[in-house]
Amino acid sequence: MKASDLFVRCLENEGVKYIFGIPGEENTDLVDSLIGSNIEFIVVHHEQAAAFMADVYGRLTGNPGVCLATLGPGATNLLTGIGDAYLDHAPVVAITGQAWLERIHKESHQYVDIIGVFEEITKWNQQIRVAHTIPEIIRKAFKTAVLEKPGAVHIELPEDIAMTDTNGEVLPVTPLPISQPAEDEVRKAAEKINQAKKPIILAGNGVFRNDAAKALREFAEAKNIPVVNTFMAKGILPSDHPLTLYTVGMQSKDYVLCGFDLADCIITVGYDFVEYLPKYWNDEAMNKIVHIDSLPAEIDAYYPLEAELVGNVGESLKALSPHVKAKELWPEVKALKSQLVEKLHASDEVSSSPVKPQRIIADLKKAEKGEAIVISDVGAHKLWVARLYQPEKPNHTIISNGWAAMGIAVPGAIAAKLANPDKPVVAVTGDGAFLMNGVELATAKRLGVAMVIVIFHDEKYGLIEWKQLNKYDRTNAIAFTDPDFLTFAKSFGCKGIKVKHSDELLPALEEALASETIVLVDVDVDYSENVELTKTLGDYICKL
Repeated sequence: MKASDLFVRCLENEGVKYIFGIPGEENTDLVDSLIGSNIEFIVVHHEQAAAFMADVYGRLTGNPGVCLATLGPGATNLLTGIGDAYLDHAPVVAITGQAWLERIHKESHQYVDIIGVFEEITKWNQQIRVAHTIPEIIRKAFKTAVLEKPGAVHIELPEDIAMTDTNGEVLPVTPLPISQPAEDEVRKAAEKINQAKKPIILAGNGVFRNDAAKALREFAEAKNIPVVNTFMAKGILPSDHPLTLYTVGMQSKDYVLCGFDLADCIITVGYDFVEYLPKYWNDEAMNKIVHIDSLPAEIDAYYPLEAELVGNVGESLKALSPHVKAKELWPEVKALKSQLVEKLHASDEVSSSPVKPQRIIADLKKAEKGEAIVISDVGAHKLWVARLYQPEKPNHTIISNGWAAMGIAVPGAIAAKLANPDKPVVAVTGDGAFLMNGVELATAKRLGVAMVIVIFHDEKYGLIEWKQLNKYDRTNAIAFTDPDFLTFAKSFGCKGIKVKHSDELLPALEEALASETIVLVDVDVDYSENVELTKTLGDYICKL
């Protein structure tokens, strides 16, 4: 068979349903070999969007998302999305074409060393030089992508290798090993937790990657230990759960950190440093850490370890639970929870034009009724989503917080809908981030997916304005001009709704979520609230 045919057979063997990408001259054999396969090639309009789609698909399903580009500029356009998968630990397999091997030793049209370019943002990347190695390379790529900690891998298929005649058989897909923590560390961790009077759990993205949300909830409930989650671990506990103290991640002192200030033992579960550095929540290195994760802890002066449970997160919690005594919930937790509810929901009902970001988040929560998968883009709105929006279910909120890449929301929402066709999907984005990949409305329309896009509209790079005002009390180079977003949506055959006043917002969101189409909700936002929040957090005092 042709090598590209063998390549496709190997992808089918790995259970690949979708490939996101753009065909090019150097990957035409591979694209042609997809004809008649059970893999759907999702053609996009920018390779960055293809990588974001693969990234979000991987995070939501746990199976590697796959993206495809040609050599040179096509391959480099993947880099932003691949970097996101690398730092946010999403399993992704990126495939790129390449020039004939006989010309890559010299200056040649569109040729650069893509293996070298991708080296720093992938777990593993490999050029195929001999066609019969394809089954080994693809099996290794997919296994490496999902092994803890997951991330992006890259395969380069040169044009001449793709058209080579070869023989080969797919390799069996074997289950991943489930590792167990060391028994002496389990006992040590239990001893430290049992000695503590005020333990607290910091749950991170690794809880979802290890499919351990249920195990963590059972452990916390059985032992009466409050839980805080990172931006990327939202939904670990539902918003009304008595043990949830909501979300940490703001670099300024936020009220939720009062729990860390009072705690005498912090149990980190599936926590990645890339999400929120320890110096922000353990700034004097006073609190000792019990580390529960799939890999040993990163070294950090603000992360003093008392015990280190290395293994599958769910298995570690199950091993630890019998040795940890149930506790009385420490008294400050209820008072802190009450204070958090008051602080976080103080502006939920404020009526104004333009609309306060707090009101947008509150009305979105009312409209989606705890069922939606919400994809947040990066910008000022991301911090409001991260701080205020509390999903009711695990792994239903996607925030790029390791790489923190603008432009992820619209392509990410498309991937989310493909992965979960029966769930409502909402992309929350700023106008700046939307304009980076808004052209993928064409892709969404062609696929016939229904989704809602909420734009925080201020005609500025709002997060940078926020940072500049905090640092310099002035701004520069942050303003731009937007198109008419409703006309823009209409040009793609999508529906648009304009919201200028908060009283218009909830009906608009309810209408959008009830529609079986793509609806863009363009909301004028009052970002003067950004600086007001900074002032409030600057006056942070733990009053409990």
